Amino acid sequence: MSEDVELPQSMLAARVERFGGPEVVEAQHIPVPKPRSGDVLIKVAAAGVGPWDALVRSGRSGLPQALPLTLGADLSGTVVDAGDSGFAKGTPVFGVTNTQFVGAQAEYAIAEAGRIVEKPVDLSFIAAAAFPVVAVTASTMLFELGRLELGQRVLIHGAAGSVGSLAVQLARRAGAEVVATCFSADVETVRALGADEIIDVTARPFVGAAKYADLVIDTVGGTTQRASFDVLIPGGRIVSSVSEPDQALADRAHVKASFFIVDVTRERLEVVVPTLPGLRLAVGELLPLAQVRRAHEMLAGSPHRPGKIVLTAGVN
Repeated sequence: MSEDVELPQSMLAARVERFGGPEVVEAQHIPVPKPRSGDVLIKVAAAGVGPWDALVRSGRSGLPQALPLTLGADLSGTVVDAGDSGFAKGTPVFGVTNTQFVGAQAEYAIAEAGRIVEKPVDLSFIAAAAFPVVAVTASTMLFELGRLELGQRVLIHGAAGSVGSLAVQLARRAGAEVVATCFSADVETVRALGADEIIDVTARPFVGAAKYADLVIDTVGGTTQRASFDVLIPGGRIVSSVSEPDQALADRAHVKASFFIVDVTRERLEVVVPTLPGLRLAVGELLPLAQVRRAHEMLAGSPHRPGKIVLTAGVN
């Protein structure tokens, strides 16, 4: 576990030198970074790709990010320089890099020690790279902010998406009654996740069909979010990962409304890890790191298989 690894001088990384569309993403060779106190250097096995990466790439993340930068937050891999972090060299880990959501999509990445945990033996590197942001998002929305309890009724919007699909499964495990919204093509997928009731929003509006919810999980926003106030009971909650809910609507409906920006910490990952066995999270596309621009074209709408996009750097 503690054997030294001879590091190369340079590595391949997904780089952005100016903000813009997928065309600004380049796979470049840059120096291997050096960790500071409290950081670890990870030989990356795989890195997840998500909508937040498109926000970073386009300069719309709202986070302090200086150019040029290396894209990516989700990652899995092996510690090669542990510094004073408390991790041992050779430890397989997964999590995120930092609060700026950058640096993961490379052959080597620096991660804050407080944002990674040891990878379970039975979790593959590819699956481990797909889970951190979406699993912590779903768990935090349901239980920290949503305060979901046994027997409560939860309405989950966008139930076929990565966050929504995990929220359906976690809510069912917690003994909640799960009402899920999705499009026609995803009904059977969501049914297999264990939703008690599925509303095909292409066939009928969810308002009226989903009355008396204790909690709404919003991964859609817009008119869907605004209409959700009509299905909540007084004292209920709506938690959105998309946009700040209208507090005037919340006051009139006598509910609590929260906007959530995920903060992946070691503590939250440790809460999530025991829930991972048996959780279904589809990996739709598996691409080599050198094809990172193609991954961003998929984020921008290029056809691809449904599910999470994962880049491989050190696994086949």
